[in-house]
Amino acid sequence: MAKSNISTDRRKARVRRTIAAKAGDRPRLSVFRSSKQIYAQIIDDERGKTLASASTIEKAFREQLKTGATVEAARMIGKELADRAKKAGVGKVVFDRGGYMYHGRVKALAEGAREGGLEF
Repeated sequence: MAKSNISTDRRKARVRRTIAAKAGDRPRLSVFRSSKQIYAQIIDDERGKTLASASTIEKAFREQLKTGATVEAARMIGKELADRAKKAGVGKVVFDRGGYMYHGRVKALAEGAREGGLEF
């Protein structure tokens, strides 16, 4: 069990290093997915502040969705996050998949954010 945690942490750190090298002054769109929900936030690492966030655990989404663990839910979260980012004045971000494969719900969230107008 401990070995899988170590490899997950190493993979996450490797992704974060690559992002930090390429990000420049752009904020980071960070994704966390659990077995039942998906969460995303846009973080300004220089100031250490969250600029916008969205998740399937919010009341508006819980009423709309049967579960937060679907591709459709992830796409909706991506679009909502893009809308909130535009209101916060963010147009370009760098995508932090957090050690997850760019596949399924993570990919759907990224595509939804692109459809909403975020560039990365």
